[in-house]
Amino acid sequence: QVQLVESGGGLVQPGESLTLSCSASDFALDGYAVGWFRQAPGKEREGVSCIFDSDITTDYADFVKGRFTISRDISKNTVYLQMNKLRPEDTAVYYCVADKPVQGMCVLSWLHDFGSWGQGTQVTVSA
Repeated sequence: QVQLVESGGGLVQPGESLTLSCSASDFALDGYAVGWFRQAPGKEREGVSCIFDSDITTDYADFVKGRFTISRDISKNTVYLQMNKLRPEDTAVYYCVADKPVQGMCVLSWLHDFGSWGQGTQVTVSA
């Protein structure tokens, strides 16, 4: 069971930016597919983005394309989610999840069903 820790959440105004971090202390994220999901109150958990093998393989949900960027710093054993142009509908608890890649790719549905999860970090976008 991998141990993941998210950080970087907070309260921001619409249009502002936040960067979330996902780190692991007891294993190397290199070699794992790592994803971000979010869950708003009363809604199902939904996939946001995932990454494997640095920038070669990434995936984004349509509702964040052009606004969010996922990246990995192997030296820091950390995956980041840069969130720009935040909207009130981005308000949610954001979770990091990791698992082995599927045929050399990150697959959000696979991560949802089989990945190991962090505890989440709250992101609130409000004026």
